[in-house]
Amino acid sequence: MIVLLRILYAAILLVMIVITVLAAAQENILAIPPLVLNDPWFKATLFDAYFAFLSFYLWICYREKSLSVKVFWLLAVASLGNIAMSIYVLLALYRLKAGEGVEKLFSRQ
Repeated sequence: MIVLLRILYAAILLVMIVITVLAAAQENILAIPPLVLNDPWFKATLFDAYFAFLSFYLWICYREKSLSVKVFWLLAVASLGNIAMSIYVLLALYRLKAGEGVEKLFSRQ
């Protein structure tokens, strides 16, 4: 299961980096047309994404002890989204010792 999760989150990270680089090469994120910004589905999707980021961040707060680490990951998740989230999960997966299962992934540090 751990190997499958590592593959999954590595794939998510790779796809997100590629799609972000391709999008950035085509258009500046600050040049979003008003038509898009005012679209109700754009707003709904944005709220959906940031509520997911918040939910994930609460898991980070549960796992991490250090305030500075929590602040770092808040800034990372808020600015990089799934890129930061994938990195966090991959780091957590690679920190597991041999024989530790998924339940250890969800426990406090």
